[in-house]
Amino acid sequence: MVLTTMRRSAMTRQATDPRPPQHSMRHVAFASMIGTALEWYDFMIYNTMAALVFGQLFFPQTSPMVGTLMAFSTYAVGYVSRPLGGVIFGQLGDRLGRRTVLTLTLVLMGACTGLIALLPTYRAIGLASPLVLVMLRLFQGIALGGEWAGAVLLGVEHGQQERRGLHASWAQMGPGAGTVASSAVIAIVAACVSSEQFMSWGWRLPFALSGILAGVGLWIRHGVGETPEFEKLQSSGKKVASPVLHLFRHHAKSLLLASMSRIGPDVLYALLVVFSLTYATQVLGLSRSVILSALLVGAALSVPATAGFGALADKVGVRAVYMTGLVASVPVICLFFPIMNTGHTAAIILIVTGGLIVHASMYAVQGAFITACFPAEIRYSGSSISYTFGSLAGGGAFAPLIMTVLYRTTSSSFTIALYAIAATGVTLLGLAIAGQYFAQEKHNNAH
Repeated sequence: MVLTTMRRSAMTRQATDPRPPQHSMRHVAFASMIGTALEWYDFMIYNTMAALVFGQLFFPQTSPMVGTLMAFSTYAVGYVSRPLGGVIFGQLGDRLGRRTVLTLTLVLMGACTGLIALLPTYRAIGLASPLVLVMLRLFQGIALGGEWAGAVLLGVEHGQQERRGLHASWAQMGPGAGTVASSAVIAIVAACVSSEQFMSWGWRLPFALSGILAGVGLWIRHGVGETPEFEKLQSSGKKVASPVLHLFRHHAKSLLLASMSRIGPDVLYALLVVFSLTYATQVLGLSRSVILSALLVGAALSVPATAGFGALADKVGVRAVYMTGLVASVPVICLFFPIMNTGHTAAIILIVTGGLIVHASMYAVQGAFITACFPAEIRYSGSSISYTFGSLAGGGAFAPLIMTVLYRTTSSSFTIALYAIAATGVTLLGLAIAGQYFAQEKHNNAH
């Protein structure tokens, strides 16, 4: 059923469809990565500013910690809106094609980020300012909810099935690259202006740069055609009338298992990349440059690590790499706060970098795992919805907010560590069930 349909489609495609030449596959790889890199540049610029300045600029009538809570609430809006983007763009991706939808999501994300750069603060226009910020954040999340699956499918459906792990990892390298770019831009701006200038206008510059980067991304993607698998689906007349409805009616279990794969990695990422900023600057009183440097180094190393883990998955299996990463994340979580509390720059860089490489081992194979759960005719919808709903249901959407509340309530990092470990356990359970489920399907189909 799930895997049988996918395998038959793959075997038919291998028998009838010519493969793109190697230079074309390099173009596909770059086009797959560039979109998610730009999307995550936009998203991480917002995440960083939410931790550093938005609490004061847009929610100034509160204490610093409460202001940060409110800023993280708008961060959560970007996650809550992702499933809506997954439904809308997933349906369009299975009906109109992967390439068309990827153009729409990139334009929407770039426009929203550019408008944030021009948004007046609370002091200038009062309550309208945070309201517009929330609205722009909403549309950012919708765009990102539709981008991920298309970017992964661009690599998977253009490439060879026996190298599915590597090809799916191309899009997964984008968030690391986007994080590097956002961290570097913010660090450069922060180094070139005073604290007062950064609060006044310097924070706007990274957002303004997004418009230029979006144009570059559109130019790169323009040279990549529709995926051969979708073209074959279109010519065969096998497209379903309502992919989303078909997904929920006939592939609910695959949807649940794919969604569970998101929970642990998402919470770990929120701890390392988002909450770490607040903890380092507001709790430990460290300079912004310490944690930004750690994020920059970790994100830079996670990009080649992602490609390496994707290639490894083609040799030893997707689930093996995924589950190893989940197990390795537990000691990272346990050591994170004790090492952060030392205040030593080198130690902080080491734990954040190590954590992001462990995260890369899971994130590299996530695309291969999720897309394998669904047949071609609903693959965009299934991948988008499971990816976005998994993050929302598992707490990834609210993870920084939950962590901030836990610390504010208990004054202890121990509860945060328990929360992150529990999220890891849920994903481990989902992968274990998925192994049994797919093995049973393979056995049933063989007989």
